[in-house]
Amino acid sequence: MAKKSRNIFEEVSSEEAVRPVAQTGVIDRGRSGARGAIRVWLMILFALVFVMIAVGGMTRLTDSGLSITEWRPVTGAIPPLSEADWASEFEKYKQIDEYQLQNAGMSMAEFKVIYWWEWGHRQLGRVIGLVWFVGFAWFLLRRQIPAGWTPRLLLLGALGGAQGAIGWWMVASGVTRGEGMLDVASYRLATHLGLAFVILGFITWYALLLGREERDLMQARRAREGKQFGLATGLLHFSFLQILIGALVAGIDAGRYFVDWPLMQGQVFPPDAFSIDPAWRNFFENPGLVQFMHRVTGYLLLVFGIVVWLRGRTSAHAATRFAFNAVMAALALQIAVGITTVLYAAPVHIALVHQALAVILWVLILRARFLSQYPIATSLRGT
Repeated sequence: MAKKSRNIFEEVSSEEAVRPVAQTGVIDRGRSGARGAIRVWLMILFALVFVMIAVGGMTRLTDSGLSITEWRPVTGAIPPLSEADWASEFEKYKQIDEYQLQNAGMSMAEFKVIYWWEWGHRQLGRVIGLVWFVGFAWFLLRRQIPAGWTPRLLLLGALGGAQGAIGWWMVASGVTRGEGMLDVASYRLATHLGLAFVILGFITWYALLLGREERDLMQARRAREGKQFGLATGLLHFSFLQILIGALVAGIDAGRYFVDWPLMQGQVFPPDAFSIDPAWRNFFENPGLVQFMHRVTGYLLLVFGIVVWLRGRTSAHAATRFAFNAVMAALALQIAVGITTVLYAAPVHIALVHQALAVILWVLILRARFLSQYPIATSLRGT
């Protein structure tokens, strides 16, 4: 039987043909993996690293960092459990210069206080390593890591391992006998703190990327505001330099030597700024010169921050403008807290706030930079 001819305007029945349905979200299905779960895991790591930085600051401010004189990555997780164990640890501490020249006569009770701070700092490092390893192994074995993300997540683990080694390299500089060292080398402390901020930076950037779908990021990239992105990158690097100089200040307690502002002992330039020989050591070990560097860098950072903020306010996107406003507010607050820290000779609670604000400012700059690279689309009404 011949098929009936069909008018070109006649609808095709569902029995004869099925119209293909357009597929959406193919890019995300191919690359997403467990984006949300991995982002939560990264945020947990971020919180742990943040606490690690705070505990590290407290360890430094209480002069606790040299109380454990050995590096035992595995067995060191077990603290002294008996009086004999405590006596053994205390005896090891008594052999180093810090005890001999600064803490001679310290009681066992006083030693336990500084020991627990350092033990807690190291233990938190072990916890961070464990959280990273368990999380990475879980997502890897379940094949839930998005395409291209395995090297990035491995990088976090590698940096964490390097941080542990650098931590001991730092402590070893102060565990000396007969060399007159009372603290760790300031440049090693700066390296240790600097790497912590690098790790935080990567975690923050990865979490921001995973917070949006791949197709959204690809589309947003077309509206990239390159000038703002470049300025935010410059501000990020500038703030990192200031963080390193701040670590030098903390490393030699320079914040407690000059407690007037804006002058330093009544002078613009501190006295005896180059009293150490050879001259280059003054940039790392002279309290006056190191604090002067920190102050001047802070002033320059504020000026550059204002320039970046003014540019950020011209963004076509409300979320980006708000991000740069937040950066400016945090920067102004950080400058004010920094001056307060100087005027009160760096008491523990104010110094810790100053350090915590550095983390907040660092994250806010990263977010403003991210939104310059991947702006969130805004309608004409700003919604």
